[in-house]
Amino acid sequence: MWYRDRGFWRRFLLCYLPGVAIANLLWEVAQLPLYALWAEAPPGYVLYAVLHCTAGDVLIAGSTLLLAMCLAAPRRFPQRGLARVAFVAVLLGLAYTVFSEWLNTVVRASWAYAPSMPIVPLLGVGLAPVLQWLLLPPLAAFIAFRRKGVPSPRAAASRPRRGGAQARRFFERKALR
Repeated sequence: MWYRDRGFWRRFLLCYLPGVAIANLLWEVAQLPLYALWAEAPPGYVLYAVLHCTAGDVLIAGSTLLLAMCLAAPRRFPQRGLARVAFVAVLLGLAYTVFSEWLNTVVRASWAYAPSMPIVPLLGVGLAPVLQWLLLPPLAAFIAFRRKGVPSPRAAASRPRRGGAQARRFFERKALR
């Protein structure tokens, strides 16, 4: 099972979460002109907002991926079922993102969109955060879990160890061929 696989947790903690963090930080900076904050707030507050939103994006991405794996991952995940898990994670994350954008722009008025932000008609939220969620976490998941060179413990255990009986049998079989 994926939750017992140390290789999975290594990829999740060392590849997926940092990848999501870097991608979201770059996206947050790039989409700043689409928010009223860009023109109205002092630079220190803008920096705080970017870091705060990036941290929130990483928490959302990590928690929705883990929840999606609990709901949809097959026994051999991530070798099988990565697309299904990524799809469920995108649905969960998109639902949360739409709710959060609506709550913060309409109900709480914590932030506002600039006139240049395209609005998704049926949802009433900005296009940039919707695209951010549709693109970045799935891309990070496919890169992290399809990445070569980060073997799972099972793969590492199947390799012969130096000096052990398993290594001797391996080389004896090679010599007999």
